[in-house]
Amino acid sequence: MILIGLGANTAGPWGSAEASLLRALDQLGRWPLRLKAVSRLIKTAPFGRPNQPPFVNAVAAIETHLPPEGLMRALHAIEQAAGRRRGVRWGPRTLDLDLLDYHGLVRRRAFPMAATLRPLILPHPGIGARIFVLAPIAEIAPLWRHPVSHRSAAEMLRRLSGMREGSEL
Repeated sequence: MILIGLGANTAGPWGSAEASLLRALDQLGRWPLRLKAVSRLIKTAPFGRPNQPPFVNAVAAIETHLPPEGLMRALHAIEQAAGRRRGVRWGPRTLDLDLLDYHGLVRRRAFPMAATLRPLILPHPGIGARIFVLAPIAEIAPLWRHPVSHRSAAEMLRRLSGMREGSEL
């Protein structure tokens, strides 16, 4: 299973944050990608930098023949089409697409994508700390297990019980 995290909190060329996520989901269903499942859209408080608009988040399960690096290039192309400009870490964005899990592949070492991009580490290192990722994974893939900890999304959610969940849109 390949899991993609989606998030946005500012308007861009594709419209509102919610419209951008819906259009990104459409893009995730176009060859060479195939959309298999999509969580509900949830509205969440910003992560990392609190002084910005709330985010709209979701998780999608996809299939593709692309290797992880090729998939990341495709995700970056979708982000760019949605007006994404890389800059401030955890800052506002028109669209953010994260490769969360690629068939359980574990890459603890960093494999650089390009000189200007962060290295590709799998699974995504932030999964276990982000309720806006875990709740949607639990919704669409209840049997999924983290490739390193072997915990389900529901188990990891229980560990974060002190954090406030997002509301469904």
